[in-house]
Amino acid sequence: MFCASPNDPDEARPNVNICPVCLAHPGTLPVINREAVQHVLRVGVAVKGRLADYTEFDRKNYFYPDLPKGYQLSQYEYPLVSGGELLGVALTRIHLEEDTGSLIHADDQRISADGNLRESASLVDYNRAGIPLMELVTEPVIKSVEEASLFARELQQLLRYLGASNANMEKGEMRVEANVSVAKQEAETATLGTKVEIKNLNSFRAMERAVAYEIERQTKLLDRGEKVVQETRGWDESKQITFPQRVKEGSADYRYFPDPDLPSLKLSEVSGCTESEIKSVLPELPWERRMRYLALGLKSEDAEMFVREPRIGDFMDEVSRSYKGDSKKTKLVANYIANDLMKLIRDSRERDSEIQHDIPISVQHFKKIMDMLFNTRISSRSAKDMLISFAGGETADPDEYAKKHKILRDPGGDDVLPIVEKVLADNPEVVADYRGGKEAALEYLVGQAMRALRGAADPIALRSKFKETIK
Repeated sequence: MFCASPNDPDEARPNVNICPVCLAHPGTLPVINREAVQHVLRVGVAVKGRLADYTEFDRKNYFYPDLPKGYQLSQYEYPLVSGGELLGVALTRIHLEEDTGSLIHADDQRISADGNLRESASLVDYNRAGIPLMELVTEPVIKSVEEASLFARELQQLLRYLGASNANMEKGEMRVEANVSVAKQEAETATLGTKVEIKNLNSFRAMERAVAYEIERQTKLLDRGEKVVQETRGWDESKQITFPQRVKEGSADYRYFPDPDLPSLKLSEVSGCTESEIKSVLPELPWERRMRYLALGLKSEDAEMFVREPRIGDFMDEVSRSYKGDSKKTKLVANYIANDLMKLIRDSRERDSEIQHDIPISVQHFKKIMDMLFNTRISSRSAKDMLISFAGGETADPDEYAKKHKILRDPGGDDVLPIVEKVLADNPEVVADYRGGKEAALEYLVGQAMRALRGAADPIALRSKFKETIK
């Protein structure tokens, strides 16, 4: 955030992405990262928050082993963004600061120089120390685990759409700190109870379980007539419980004051940081994309998947662009992508999680297969089979492939006549039933012919051919 050290969450070697600035060596001067400021302002515009004109960075003073300066450069009185709303949840502020390092607690016993066992060690990795950290604070309006989870997932999508972060929680690129407050509702307007913060939750499932546990824990305390202590707690994934870490500080305990080494910013005078400039480069946002798909008539679960996986959504948009205005074709394309193509992608990695690799078929090939289906040149079964082949590495033109494998439908020409005549000869009783006025008998005959042709025929044309031949 204030130096040129790399921000690489995949770096496994400890203490290599560091420099004298992020380690606060004497005589070093921090420099504000303009791009990090712009990213936060873009988030602010997206959630319709108020962008600051004047802002400054403060020193937040506290000691922790993974904080090399002994203070954290953060924002207190003048955050970059105030207010706003995301998924109906009111926001308090969005500010920018630097991250801390990370502690690695070794569980194994270690042998000292004299050969005796000594206690397990805790190690510090400063690679993460100093990287830009956007902190978003909500108003205390979230009232359930489900609402908290939906909010966090929507925030992750927003960060990805804006290019502000990959926001992969397993890599520490996004973390959730949930504040839980429970109070007995003795009146219609019950006040909030004592707040407990659960720190550094690194998955949505962990957040959901930790919040649910904490609500139950605080409720039991109040039911017994005990008090809830304002504190910071951690989450033990193995035991599925929260545990106390430290008594929660108030803002006065941090002794904020403006950092003397960093200039204050007048954002209206900084190129690329005004609201109009930010708005001009905003992409389509997750909720805008969701509404666009729903307006096209897509199923809500398909629309949500295309929003959650933007690369799949982009693929859908490219394929269906030429069908604009034809909702029936657009919905059918969406159905084939959301079901058949996604199954192929997931099966290729034998997992059912987020899609992180290439789509195994080109837009051009997928669209040609769809066009052949819409023009009744191939059957639905043949379309699915072709998707499997092309996703598996087939490179031929779909037209040539269909001809080679003899799956092109004849709209009802003379080459299907031998099949029609054979079906009629094999089913004289059914033919008699049809002549006697039973329409269902004709459908049976068409079905037999479709089976013989392996779906490579137009059932409507076949029906006409049967009627014509029977006459």
